[in-house]
This record gives sequence, C-alpha cells and structure tokens, in this order.
Amino acid sequence: MHYNWNWGIFWEMSPDGIPYIDTLLAGLKWTLATAACAWIMALVLGTIFGTLRTTTKPWVVRIANGYVELFRNIPLLVQMFLWYFVMPELLPGAIGDWIKSLPDASFVTATLALGFFTSSRVAVQVTTGIQALPRGQRMAGAALGLTPVQTYRYVLLPMAFRIIIPALTNEFAAIIKNSSVALTIGLVELTAATYSMREFTFQTFEALTGATIIYVIISVIALFLARLLEKVTAVPGYITGGSTSAGGH
Repeated sequence: MHYNWNWGIFWEMSPDGIPYIDTLLAGLKWTLATAACAWIMALVLGTIFGTLRTTTKPWVVRIANGYVELFRNIPLLVQMFLWYFVMPELLPGAIGDWIKSLPDASFVTATLALGFFTSSRVAVQVTTGIQALPRGQRMAGAALGLTPVQTYRYVLLPMAFRIIIPALTNEFAAIIKNSSVALTIGLVELTAATYSMREFTFQTFEALTGATIIYVIISVIALFLARLLEKVTAVPGYITGGSTSAGGH
C-alpha cells in the first residue's frame, strides 16, 4: 500500500476557509467546554446522591441507589440518543420544538447526558469516601450539637473528598475522553473535527496523529494538576483514592 504523507496538511485551508489546525483547535474548545460543564454538573449531583446513599433513611437510600444504577448501567451512547432524539418528543410540543431549535442543542444534550452519566460514578466515589471514615467522625459531629446536614457539610464531606481526590481525577480524565461520544449527535468536538479533516483530505494518519497528540497534552496537563492537588490535600493515615476507586466500580 502506497500512502502519501503530508504533514503540512494542518496548515492547508479547509472548506470552512480556515487551516485544518484551527479546525482541530475549534473542536478542542467544544470538547473542553462540554467536559467542563458536564463535570460541574456531575460533581454537584454526584455529591448530593452519594451523600444520600449514606443516610439513615431507607427510602432516601433506595431513591439514591436507583438514580445511581439507572445512569451508571445505561451505556453513554444510548443516553446521548435518548436525550437528543426521545426527550424532546416526550415533552409538551412547544417546549420540545424550542429545545430542538436551540442553536447549540447538541452541546446542551451532550452536557446533560455526560453530566448524568458521570454523576452516578462520582456518587459511588463520594459514598465510598464517606464510608471509609471512622464512625466516630459522625458521632463527634452529633456530640458537638451539629445537625446531620451540618455534620455532612463541615465534618464528613471535607474529609471524604480529600480521600477520593485520586478517584475523582480518574473520572475527570474519563469525562474528557467520553465527550467524544457527542459526535454521534452532531457536536463537532475534537474527534468529530478529526473525522471531518480525514474525510476531506484523505490524510487519515496525520489527522488521527494530530488529535492523539492534542488529547495526550490535555490529559497530561489535567493529571499533573490533579496530582498536585492530591499532594496538597492528602490526609496522612487514610486510604488513598486507588482503593476507593476500585471499590466504586
């Protein structure tokens, strides 16, 4: 097989009138925006439902467990399709039409799907972190006159998060990679931009190599910052996130 290598393809003009390297960087912006918004959503919902799974009210625990099992066990690709194609049809006509007419409907859909999917995984990590703490922590909060909500806010969650930061690091890295699934609903993120470049130029290896290098750089930066955060917040004498991560999956 004879393949014509052309590494200068990145500086040639795309059909959009911009160099292909700018096409990839534009896709990277959508990747980072989707991952960042979905991560904020996942962290908030994951903390709430992860905490609810450790309460003493059985019906609350069952609801929280149901939430986790629902979003964790349905494949992300299926969730993307459900949010994008099915949900607007189930809503009242005017609302469904408005959602479908949004200029960034694929971005909103990808953020919701990725946020709910990742939140179920974060919830497991939060639960594991809280359960890793000695029971005396909860009793100490009660002895100080704190309400259950205050005990979670000021005693349990701060310690639990310091323990599970390594596991959350893995989830953050995963959410960046999982954002590539959004190409299936029309979001032109980095992977979709790579496929577009490949289809127009037929320079498959160059396009994929460029995208790979960009993903590696972003992952290295994210992991470096996460490792730095781990060192700053590490709790001496407690199990690190490697064990919590294993227990949460």
